[in-house]
Amino acid sequence: MSETTPAGTESRPAYAVGIVLAVLGAFGLLAAFELTLEKFHALEFPGTGASCDFSLIVQCSVNLASSQGAVLGFPNPVIGLVCWPVVITIGVAILARARFAAWFWVGLNIGIVGALAFVIWLMYQSIHILATLCPWCMLTWAVVIPLFWVVTIDNLRTGCIPTTERFQRFAASAYGWIPLITLVCYLIVAVIAQLRLDVLGYLF
Repeated sequence: MSETTPAGTESRPAYAVGIVLAVLGAFGLLAAFELTLEKFHALEFPGTGASCDFSLIVQCSVNLASSQGAVLGFPNPVIGLVCWPVVITIGVAILARARFAAWFWVGLNIGIVGALAFVIWLMYQSIHILATLCPWCMLTWAVVIPLFWVVTIDNLRTGCIPTTERFQRFAASAYGWIPLITLVCYLIVAVIAQLRLDVLGYLF
């Protein structure tokens, strides 16, 4: 076996990344599937509430019926039904010891960055415009955030995304901090939601 391995093609923590992609993808697919069922229910029984409607703030109906819920002209959950199986498949393939070229990981990273940007926009629309917190939407938010950090930091750490050796070492050291980074992101979203919607005031 050659000892000179091109940057970005070295051995990756297969089980760690594979499990993360498969598990997060499964949760994302669950959220998309449940939202699709709720959309079908709303179309079949207009005027009835969704099963995920718990209060004026925590509900799905407003989000599903809004223009923000169908950005491309069809319900947003359909995007998830298409994309999440891809993430799951990649995760399972890694667990089966599949290896992908650097360009593949960069392409995946670009797609996840797009997903994160879309999720941030949806967060803003949900919290500041619609004034609601959709449970299944929040599960999607909770999935995309760590997915972004795992793939991005891993790509920087392994050299799939070209960078300096110093920054590559920094990414390697930051890899173990992903759970904390993710938690901080969750707390930021929670604080924004509390300041805008006074969620705790509705609960107590």
